[in-house]
Amino acid sequence: MNKEQLAKMIADKINAAMQSSEHPKKFFVTENGRGVVDGGDLYNAVLKDVLGVVSVALVDIFAELMTPVPAPAPAKAPAPAKAPEKSARVSTKK
Repeated sequence: MNKEQLAKMIADKINAAMQSSEHPKKFFVTENGRGVVDGGDLYNAVLKDVLGVVSVALVDIFAELMTPVPAPAPAKAPAPAKAPEKSARVSTKK
């Protein structure tokens, strides 16, 4: 399934879910910060924007999940550790 088919499937599922539930037609915030629902265009515009963002995010997430991940390259064996060099002793005896 390519990204365009995935986008269409997600859009269809969101539209079906929207039609199966009742939601207010307009939502606005009053001066004191309280929300009021009262049939209209503002709520529908916000809802459309939010669902558009969610749809794009879902398409990207699912497309990334469906992309095969290349197998990691085999790890190289670590080089054997070198033995510490012994310092040469200088004899002071004669």
